[in-house]
Amino acid sequence: MYRLYREQHLNCDIETAWKFFSSPHNLSEITPKSMNFVVLSDIQDESIFEGMEIDYTVSPVLGIPMKWKTIISQVKEGRNFTDFQKEGPYKYWNHLHEFIPDENGVLMKDTVYYELPLGIFGKIAHSLFVKEKLRGIFDFRYKVLNELFNHKHN
Repeated sequence: MYRLYREQHLNCDIETAWKFFSSPHNLSEITPKSMNFVVLSDIQDESIFEGMEIDYTVSPVLGIPMKWKTIISQVKEGRNFTDFQKEGPYKYWNHLHEFIPDENGVLMKDTVYYELPLGIFGKIAHSLFVKEKLRGIFDFRYKVLNELFNHKHN
């Protein structure tokens, strides 16, 4: 099992952060365009809820589209939520999103536990490209969120 952890400070209040991250449609905005990430589920502006299932297509490797279904396995309104892969490219994927308000805004934490399929071949793929690909996705996310929340536009 692998673990990816990131944190980032956002210059906004907890309500703004929660509204942004609890909308499944905003995920495509903070995912690299090369991933061809598309929300397939017919979700309007509803906020996530425990038990919500969200279908996507994503092209993580060689532009090959894959289906991905997550379930929101737990929600503590305004504090944290977890998306868990029900169907998709990973053997296991569990992503905890935490939001901690402070005097300067919100500290956001991402903790992802994941495992690849295919045993030793999955381990080799992880060391060859999956680990770096995931880092790149979260680096991109950091940059976009920094632009959205931490730069004052005149």
